[in-house]
Amino acid sequence: MARSKEMGEIFEKVRLVGSRGEVEVKALFDSGATYSFVRRDVAERVANIEALPEPMRFATAKSGEVVEVREAIRANFYIDGVRYSDEFLVSDELAEELIIGAKTMQAWGIKLNMEQERVELTRRDYKLRLL
Repeated sequence: MARSKEMGEIFEKVRLVGSRGEVEVKALFDSGATYSFVRRDVAERVANIEALPEPMRFATAKSGEVVEVREAIRANFYIDGVRYSDEFLVSDELAEELIIGAKTMQAWGIKLNMEQERVELTRRDYKLRLL
């Protein structure tokens, strides 16, 4: 995995694949963010942007500041050759190209090793169970 460290934050190169194309981006893995986000310019290159049923509002790290999100994309993303999939909320306000949030990490068994400043992939095989 290609790694980048900035101020104790964990970044990894991620290949983002959608219905319109694919790009390689530098993703911030942020356990403090509940949801996953994608910057609008990246979203426009990989997938069709869809309106959310209703806007979502999020507090930012800056005290009292709120960001409203009205759109999302569905996309696959690859880490170290392993495919994952999720919804990414589209924002014009992001400094990062892609933020992988806690909900995505929990769903796919992605853990952060803060001591070694790296992402750990704990599950690599996924099965579909039909009832």
